Amino acid sequence: MDRDEAIGAEACCGGRVAAGVDPEIKAANLKRLRRIEGQVRGIQKMVEEDRYCADTLTQIAAVQQALKGVSRELVRNHLKHCLADAMREGDEAFERVCDELAEIVHRSWR
Repeated sequence: MDRDEAIGAEACCGGRVAAGVDPEIKAANLKRLRRIEGQVRGIQKMVEEDRYCADTLTQIAAVQQALKGVSRELVRNHLKHCLADAMREGDEAFERVCDELAEIVHRSWR
């Protein structure tokens, strides 16, 4: 697959390859995810050590917020690239991406 194909809507959504990801945003997301990983290890240690429940719950809430931040960046990228490409591609592609986004939003509200 050449670079132009990788950037297109089909590569983005149909081929399940992220398109147009800014290297700085990717690096920031990876940094956040590594930090989150460390926070989760810290929570595991808190549970092992029978730490005060309210403190543990506070750390869990912080991890949830951090994950929402990563999610927000991924959604933003999906809208900017995959949805925009699908709009240019036509009604069928646009509907497919809209349905996909609606399902993602619905799952996140459960």
